Amino acid sequence: MPESSKAVEAFEPEATRREAGAAESARANRGWWDRNADEYQIEHGTFLGDDRFVWGPEGLDEVQAGLLGDPDGLKGRDVLEIGAGAAQCSRWLAGRGARPVALDLSHRQLQHALRIGGAFPLVCADAAALPFADGSFDLACSAYGALPFVADPRAVLREVRRVLRPGGRLVFSVTHPIRWAFPDEPGPEGLSVSASYFDRTPYVEQDEDGRAVYVEHHRTVGDRVRDVVASGFRLVDLVEPEWPAWNTSEWGGWSPLRGSLIPGTAIFVCVRD
Repeated sequence: MPESSKAVEAFEPEATRREAGAAESARANRGWWDRNADEYQIEHGTFLGDDRFVWGPEGLDEVQAGLLGDPDGLKGRDVLEIGAGAAQCSRWLAGRGARPVALDLSHRQLQHALRIGGAFPLVCADAAALPFADGSFDLACSAYGALPFVADPRAVLREVRRVLRPGGRLVFSVTHPIRWAFPDEPGPEGLSVSASYFDRTPYVEQDEDGRAVYVEHHRTVGDRVRDVVASGFRLVDLVEPEWPAWNTSEWGGWSPLRGSLIPGTAIFVCVRD
């Protein structure tokens, strides 16, 4: 089962595994993030900060990771952040002289970006239909944004390639695919395999009428690599952050116990040749 924020809903949704297409997934996830953005920012805002660039729950910071390249080389670069949420990463980029654009499917998430502030554009749009001209950006990045939630990741990757300039870099992080074989529990019960890693059936939370209200899509590591290559990118690195000793946080299925034994995040570093 995948990692999810588990914010409180007005009803208790039913969790299941079933097919969910692109339109259903987009509708469900737009609604989920609009309803739960406030609670998400309250729960995780301190960890994320207002202007940090954190790649995942392990706390790997772009300051240390350098996955976007030399920080001094970001000045004057056009950068697209996909699934920006409250645009913490874009704010960090702007602080280093880049020209970011923060894009998210959720209007409510972007209202939090407005609340925190920042002199860069905020765009509410679907990552599979980017409202930008070809070759608009030098870099694209996504920290747990868009790709875990879409039924057709290649549609998103092809769009990102389209808006990148030749030689542009895309870096994105997702829940590590191996986590789908384990229960979403932070303690020892979350360390025993309970499902097939190869079962790609989406995880769906649905209401009493069977309508999806939250969807995540599973891709194996091999699937993710093939998606990247088939969409016209060259994969130059795959980073699996280790859980650091300083991080004592525990939420959902994330914990020091699990993080010290199995990977939780996969970061794909790609180049548009």
